[in-house]
Amino acid sequence: MSDQTKVTPLDHEIHFTIDGQPFATKDRRQSASALLRLVGLDPARYDLGELEPGGKTKRFTDDEIVTIRQNSRFVSIRCAADVA
Repeated sequence: MSDQTKVTPLDHEIHFTIDGQPFATKDRRQSASALLRLVGLDPARYDLGELEPGGKTKRFTDDEIVTIRQNSRFVSIRCAADVA
């Protein structure tokens, strides 16, 4: 394995937000469902979205691995609303 392909633990925290709430981690790669649970949401009812430049939102399914970058902005996206 070359030095360029080695994955090393971060020695600093990455700061990011989910629904405007600030968080920090040294674990750059996490599942979308783990990030949703971090804010107390049920991954069966919500998907995770990442706000990208230009106003676009990238949507992740529960089992997708998300790469968290410094100052990433994530939002919860409700899958379906209950109808009375």
